[in-house]
Order: sequence, then structure tokens, then C-alpha cells
Amino acid sequence: MTATFRNLLLPALALAAVHAGPAFAQSRPGVSAPALQSLPQSSAFPSPPMPIPNVPDPPLAAPSAPAQAPLILPSSPPPAPLLAGPSMRPGEALLYAVARFGRDAPAISGGLHWRVYADKPDPTGVFRLVKEDRSAQPVFALPAGGYVIHVALGLASAVKPVQVRGEATREVFEIPAGGLVLKGQVGDVRIATGQISFDIYKGSQFEPGERRPIVANVVTGDVVLVPEGTYYILSKYGDGNAVVRSDLRVQSGKLTDVTVTHRAAAIMLKLVSKKGGEALANTDWAVLSPAGDVISESKGAFPRVILAEGEYKVIARSDNKVYQQDLKVITGVDGEIEVLAR
Repeated sequence: MTATFRNLLLPALALAAVHAGPAFAQSRPGVSAPALQSLPQSSAFPSPPMPIPNVPDPPLAAPSAPAQAPLILPSSPPPAPLLAGPSMRPGEALLYAVARFGRDAPAISGGLHWRVYADKPDPTGVFRLVKEDRSAQPVFALPAGGYVIHVALGLASAVKPVQVRGEATREVFEIPAGGLVLKGQVGDVRIATGQISFDIYKGSQFEPGERRPIVANVVTGDVVLVPEGTYYILSKYGDGNAVVRSDLRVQSGKLTDVTVTHRAAAIMLKLVSKKGGEALANTDWAVLSPAGDVISESKGAFPRVILAEGEYKVIARSDNKVYQQDLKVITGVDGEIEVLAR
């Protein structure tokens, strides 16, 4: 797999591409680096924060999209100067908060979810949520004392203790995160949105044990923000056996642009009484591997199945009779197969 990176840290995301090394270039059948596209701006979908030690997550209203919905990354203009804060009560001071992807990066301009907790539990043992904000650079008016501030951006987050005293202070949070944008193709032909989906898992596909995806059913073109690290992508083309697994490395502050290449084809099945004849309705279909495993089952006159390259046996059942025919699938060669009812 060759992964293409785009820097997220400059306005309009204008930087040359960088390529990942072979340590993260494991793919079956493969991943290529397509031409880059500009990243659109959009409002971000808030994901649940990563837990703070001994601090319970606050109750949140039900989101308007599924929890696994990907986060669309904002562009990142330079940090704005400190602005006048909210009105203060006696004994309060202003705390200016800014988040960025790294030490030399400009401020993140959107998609952030800030939470301010008391740094000591109340009599019931709960760390009280003091304030909450979703702006890019919030200004908190807080009584003097200690706090724990948590900021989340997609599946990535940062947390640190803060002391508020009698004068205005500014705290900068570094979120080590990068983005993933995923697409699929067969040969040089792009797979249409809706025909392919992606699951993202933490770690390498070669690590032992079963894991659940951290983000499921990502569609073509969506940008998912994840903490910096190693991941593997499970790409599913259609409902058959066209599946590709690819390891990759996500770098902080960069967008990894990945195209997964499938070796597969779309095949339409027809049961006919003679070659070139009308398809018979109410036909039950099964596609079997050479070992006899069921790859796909369907019903109808013209079912369409997407299969990985290889050899198969097609079984058709109609009027209590069973018919079969061998099938060889070649990458990128879509077509139809007629099974003769005789």
C-alpha cells in the first residue's frame, strides 16, 4: 500500500504530498495514491470524548447522526489574537483555550468540544462539570482554583490540569491526530459511493485477538479524524467476498489519502430455457466457492453479485429443479452468466 499524505496545518491545506514507508505498506491486493483533492469545510460531528482518569463523562444529548459518523476536518487558519472575554464576577479570571495539532501548528479552527471539570470530587465522589463549549477558541470566566480541561476532536483528545489565578491566562492543548479519507477502485475505475464501505480498526491486522472497529461503515470521501498511530482498514465492496485489508500509519496533523484497489467484478445471474432467452422469475440463487462454501445467496430473475477474482459454481433452483454452471470471475470484467434450465 502507498498512502498519500496532505498537511492539515496550513490554510487551504496546500502542501506537497509525502508517501508512507514500506513498514506500513501491507495490503491485499493493494492501495494506490490518487491525485489529491481539496478538503471541503463542514461542521464537525462531535464524537464521545476519551475518558479522563477518575472523571465521569458528562451526559450528552443524543447526537443527530450515528455514533460512528465520521468527522469532517476543518481548515486551520492562524490563531486569532486574544479577544475580550465574557463578563466576570468578583473573584473570577479569564482562561483562553486554544488547540492545535503540534507545537509549530496554527490553531484548530472548528470541531472542538471543550469540557471544564473541577479538579477535586464533590462529597459524592463525582468530578463536577463546570463549563462546556464547542467554539474554536473559547474564553472561560472561572473562579480562582484548580480545574481539569478536556478537549475532544473526533476520536482524538487532550487533557491537562490548569490553575486559574487572578489574571487572565492562555492554555494551549496539543491534539496528536490526523485524518483519513478513503476511496476504492477496480483497475482504474473508481467504485461508486454506496457500493463500498470501510471499517477502521486500531493497530495492525496481524496483531492477535478479535477487535471491534473504532469507526464502521465509512463511505467514500468522508474524512475521519483519529489519534496518531497504526490502523488497518477493512474495505468491503458489495455484499459478496470482495474484501481487502490494509495496514497504514496516521501522522499527526496530516490527511492520509487512501485508495483501496479491489480485484473483483460485478456479475448478473440469469436462468434461461435457451441461450439469449428470457430470464425465469422466482429463481433462488447460490454462489459457491471451489471448497463448497456459500459466498452469496439471492432470489429473483436478475440478481447482481460482486465477487472477488476466482472460480465459482453457480446454483439455480426453480420449480423444484436444480441447475448449476461454473463461473470464472476476472478483475474488472463485469457481465452476466446464463444458466440453462435443462
